[in-house]
Amino acid sequence: MSEFHDEQQLPQPQTPEDILLAPRPQAKEMVMETKTAGFWMRFWAYMIDLLVIGAVTSIVIKPVFYLLDARAEQYAWYAPFTIISAIIFYGYFVCMTKYLGQTVGKMIFGLRVIADDGGELTWSAVVFREWIGRFICVKTVIFYVLVAVVPNNKGLHDLIADTVVIHEGTFLRKEKEEQPVWKNEPVEPTM
Repeated sequence: MSEFHDEQQLPQPQTPEDILLAPRPQAKEMVMETKTAGFWMRFWAYMIDLLVIGAVTSIVIKPVFYLLDARAEQYAWYAPFTIISAIIFYGYFVCMTKYLGQTVGKMIFGLRVIADDGGELTWSAVVFREWIGRFICVKTVIFYVLVAVVPNNKGLHDLIADTVVIHEGTFLRKEKEEQPVWKNEPVEPTM
């Protein structure tokens, strides 16, 4: 007699019909998730955005201040040139992200800013992300490096605003995580 019980042994298929009807192991369910943008993709997109902002400032703002002969104080933090440049810098990021979901640099690399819950970006989220969060990150560059080490490649400004930067049209296939099933079993009191 074999050491296995009859209930544990599976019948061996003999005919092609038996092969088709034989029990098969359950396949794991797969889900598709959007791929988040990593540090280097976001870095190069940001560099392109800085080039765009620098070009706008140099072509539009600098000639006006040159004609007004206001060059002497243009580099002080309180100078009109500095204030207007800051308005252009933060306004560019806020407006482009709110209305298009991406800046020119992100468009080139196929990146998009979305809300964590998949909903529409709100004004408060965009302002916190692109103005307050970016101001903090520009002053303390180490917070940009968080993108390389934090799950889902989130920077400080993403954590503040509950946003994430994704690759458009790129998905990752992952196994669906099974949620544990909790049974409502009565608990016996101990004395």
